[in-house]
Amino acid sequence: MNYIGSKFRLSSWIKDEVIKVVGQDLSQKVFCDMFAGTGIVGRTFKKDVKKVISNDLEHYSFVLNKNYIQNHEEIEDKVKYINELNNLPLVEDGFIYQNYCLGSGSNRQYFSDYNGKKIDTIRRKIAEWSETKKISSNLYYFLLSSLLESADKVANTASVYEAFLKTIKKPALKELELLPANFILNKNSHQVFNEDSNELIRKISGDILYLDPPYNHRQYSSKYHILNTISLYDEFTPQGKTGLREYNRSDYSKKRKVHESFKELIANAQFKYIFLSYNNEGLMSEEDVKSIMQKYGKYSLVKKEYKRFKVQLNAQNKTFEYLHILEKV
Repeated sequence: MNYIGSKFRLSSWIKDEVIKVVGQDLSQKVFCDMFAGTGIVGRTFKKDVKKVISNDLEHYSFVLNKNYIQNHEEIEDKVKYINELNNLPLVEDGFIYQNYCLGSGSNRQYFSDYNGKKIDTIRRKIAEWSETKKISSNLYYFLLSSLLESADKVANTASVYEAFLKTIKKPALKELELLPANFILNKNSHQVFNEDSNELIRKISGDILYLDPPYNHRQYSSKYHILNTISLYDEFTPQGKTGLREYNRSDYSKKRKVHESFKELIANAQFKYIFLSYNNEGLMSEEDVKSIMQKYGKYSLVKKEYKRFKVQLNAQNKTFEYLHILEKV
């Protein structure tokens, strides 16, 4: 999935830097990915640590991580269910088609009419199976994650969902095929939360805390609102031309609140090692972060230049990722 701030290209570098500080053997360590997004960093550590704790306030992220992080044992007959979902007769009155496809008269074109109907069809059936206890919780999140990622592949957008394209682009013309969101198998159990980070931090503890909060004013809830709508599949009145739903506004995206929120998070963290991924264009400067973190122990910083995720064609191609490191005392 194309995702703003994704650490897909940086995950191996982050892991190398963590090992340099913590040590090669992570097998008895509890690793927390507090702002998990699509869970790339948590997945990177899943096979190596004793336990991953994953959290994100966005519901689509919660669903993805319930599958990719918390699921760790083979699910029987998952392919059979995927095949059944792919071959259902399409419904005509589903929420996605009625509100986000042109043929319904919504004036919105996030998906082709066919794909909107198929998303509705599959989502309804997954909900029905869950409500009637035909499928387990593990299978539910596997199937729903599969739908989120498969729908994203045929979305008629320029990577994010703040706006749709006026004409259907070629990838969005392809008929949606539900593909399995296969997860890493291992023997350890893991936890996934859908909570405010500053509240959750008071209730958990571990060894390694990885933080990747929003850098600036952008709101993931608005940029990926369609994914939240598919994952929640609730009833509401879409607002405006783009069909927005009410959404969270993170304190980490507010210049007047980010410093205090970050200070509170670090102060309450019951983890020995804290790693913060941040950006040279963030609301907090390098010195801001340093001044907060160094109050709580041994502080250091490493940087890496990398190719950014671009939504706008005229955006600069490269930026710097900062990894702020704290050994808390």
